[in-house]
Amino acid sequence: MDANLMPATPLPAAQRDGVYRAILTRRDTRGEFLPDPVADDVLSRILTAAHHAPSVGFMQPWSFLIIRDSNVRRRVHDAFVKAHAEAALMFPEDQRDVYRSLKLEGIMEAPVNICVTCDRERAGPVVIGRTHIRTMDLYSSVCAVQNLWLAARAEGLGVGWVSIFDNATVQKALNIPDGIVPVAYLCVGRVKGFHPRPELEAAGWRPRLPIRDLVHFDQWGSQGLDPALLDELERHQDAVRDGGFLSA
Repeated sequence: MDANLMPATPLPAAQRDGVYRAILTRRDTRGEFLPDPVADDVLSRILTAAHHAPSVGFMQPWSFLIIRDSNVRRRVHDAFVKAHAEAALMFPEDQRDVYRSLKLEGIMEAPVNICVTCDRERAGPVVIGRTHIRTMDLYSSVCAVQNLWLAARAEGLGVGWVSIFDNATVQKALNIPDGIVPVAYLCVGRVKGFHPRPELEAAGWRPRLPIRDLVHFDQWGSQGLDPALLDELERHQDAVRDGGFLSA
């Protein structure tokens, strides 16, 4: 083995199970936030996890704007309220009352808000891996969001991603310069608990799709070529649905 490489062995079972548990119990948190402050060492750990996300060309295009000031958060919340009212009218009439009843943000309740941004010029005009797919830098910042979210779950923190507002309004409220793209506005804090299932699934808004319907082999539309793998996928999805976790 190359002495410069780390061993490519599986994680010990308890650590592996912890990774899957964080993934499967992560929730988009909205109405369960507690006012307790988030300790600096915990916040530092989840931000460090976010900073170690993969990025195209090792570009690391993200920045993290920590928002605690209630006046700043109020401006963002006002932008949400306006957009939320507009969004309700975009749904069929029979869904509007359900939409309006959903709690879709925790901007004022969460003790910390974090805006994750993307500096699309951070590594110059030509970036390894972004030469043909320009949006790879934005996807990289989203990877940082996912790292932060899973680390937060491991720390017992809830995270809610707020996306119902005009991005330009939020950019102005946070004094984010032109050319820096707000990618995710996150509400972060201790919570009363995590819902057993995603709230929109529990509310009947949309069901969890069967994973076997989403897997194709070699060509789009070729979905039944590996029945053994499909059976394993179905077994694991059934286990998760029944309250279990992924296991060997």
